Amino acid sequence: MGYTDTQRKTSGFPRTIAIINQKGGVGKSTTAVNLSAALAEKGMKVLLVDFDPQGNSTSGLGIEKEELEQCVYDALIHDVQASELILETETSGVYVIPATIQLAGAEIELVSAMARETRLKELIRPVAEYFDFIFIDCPPSLGLLTINALAAADSVLIPIQCEYYALEGVTKLLESMKMVKERINRNLEVYGVLMTMYDSRTSLANQVVEEVRNYFGEDVFQTLIPRTVKISEAPSFGMPVTTYAPQNKGAEAYLELADEVIARASR
Repeated sequence: MGYTDTQRKTSGFPRTIAIINQKGGVGKSTTAVNLSAALAEKGMKVLLVDFDPQGNSTSGLGIEKEELEQCVYDALIHDVQASELILETETSGVYVIPATIQLAGAEIELVSAMARETRLKELIRPVAEYFDFIFIDCPPSLGLLTINALAAADSVLIPIQCEYYALEGVTKLLESMKMVKERINRNLEVYGVLMTMYDSRTSLANQVVEEVRNYFGEDVFQTLIPRTVKISEAPSFGMPVTTYAPQNKGAEAYLELADEVIARASR
């Protein structure tokens, strides 16, 4: 089923949050899908913009990428409207603008485009009022797609894996944020830093958490997302972990994170 714009958001102004880290495998798409679902369980209306050519958020919400006739690429390059792209998902309250591998070509095609850094911002603008949260699942790079995401967002959520070299590359990310803030989006801020794949049994994980908290201070969420088999399995069934294994500690962690995210929205 498609999206119907008669459905209004439930409260406040929408928060548009880019989920970003140029390192791959840190849990960006996992967090995008599961946090969206957890917020929906709390009564929020959520739009997830899959902005990664791998399309993991799209498939993680049960959308068959092979059956899609158009995706976010068509909005960026062919000016298709968001209302034509937004899909309902099996998770009530969660909507998605899908991505396919076709999006990979946008990085090159946008180079010569007018207003190339703000294409995503203009796409989201007409539908933003219908949602409480809009998440942008960014690709693991700092190219034009990511710059579009930073231009469209009012803040960023940075997932960091609880392993060696956790902070590697974060300095570069923060430099890119600073550049975008100075030149394109003066309102851009850090919404929060999320520790993912946490294993309390290892001293390394606890050391990394301490290191990240020392670096980012109060920006780090109190919730730690654990490493669990159920979180890893859920995408293969096209479900968030809150649906696939609601009693799992991973599902419980994302629900706790949702409470923190809602609380920060009112700051």
